[in-house]
Amino acid sequence: MTVRLSLPDQRTEARFTDLRDVELAVWDFASPLPGGGPIDLAVRPYVLQGDLALLDAERVRAVQSQTLGYDDVIGNVPEGITWCNAVGVHEGPTAEIAVGLLIAAMRGFDEFARAMPEGRWVRAWNPGLLGSRILLLGYGGIGREVHARLDGFGVDLVRVARAARHDEHGDIHGMDELRSLLPRVDAVVVAVPYGPETHHLVDDAFLLAMRPGALVVNVSRGKVADNDALARQAATGHIRIASDVWDPEPLPPDHPLWTTPGVFVSPHVGGAVITMHDRVEALVREQIARLQSGRPLMNVIDVSGRAEGSR
Repeated sequence: MTVRLSLPDQRTEARFTDLRDVELAVWDFASPLPGGGPIDLAVRPYVLQGDLALLDAERVRAVQSQTLGYDDVIGNVPEGITWCNAVGVHEGPTAEIAVGLLIAAMRGFDEFARAMPEGRWVRAWNPGLLGSRILLLGYGGIGREVHARLDGFGVDLVRVARAARHDEHGDIHGMDELRSLLPRVDAVVVAVPYGPETHHLVDDAFLLAMRPGALVVNVSRGKVADNDALARQAATGHIRIASDVWDPEPLPPDHPLWTTPGVFVSPHVGGAVITMHDRVEALVREQIARLQSGRPLMNVIDVSGRAEGSR
């Protein structure tokens, strides 16, 4: 069976020229669909561009996203197009940046960096990770990878997920316990999926429930946190922030969070590592093999946001 595969650029296309019974095309989701027959699998650009309105169910049968999140897709994909997200591609690198931000803020690296252009020798006592209590908010793919990377740092990890449960590592608290747990931790790592239930989850009430000087690390989506609340509570010194995601993005250059002490701004680079391309390639090759053998695609989601997993 010949499969028609579109890639977002010629560099990506070059990775797949060895495939047999695969017709390749380049389509960036911004220009008109290429001529020829229907595209069996269209790989969406990693840096989102173009207009989903260009999708045509008669011309595109399935889309492979290069991102894990899909909140921009809901309600914007024509019926009849199968949408797959990139499970297994970004969880590890996103966990890396979560732990990196956590270490940087807990050891004062951000303040050291601010002092460098002025040649200031800054020495200060910082909390550190050893002996701290960290609340991991969200225990899906990214949360589990954060847990694995924090193992060995000597932290007391408090895990919170949508529903309470117990696993081989101990108790996982439910969301209904969150507000009672916040005053008892030194930092919160936010790794929940974005949706109506988590929109502005990190608000003034959330932040005020945290102990003074505690840290918020967000690697979820910018809209999970209320940016105005972050700015207010950081300005008072009540909380500190080390985040890779913001609302809006890019963060406007005149936004007060850029210059507020205790705030570390990372420009949404959680998944932006060179090895990402190898993992995307492996995923696309698996999807092609499934199409050629008549098996269902992996990581299918529906436009309402209900994850369907590998069907």
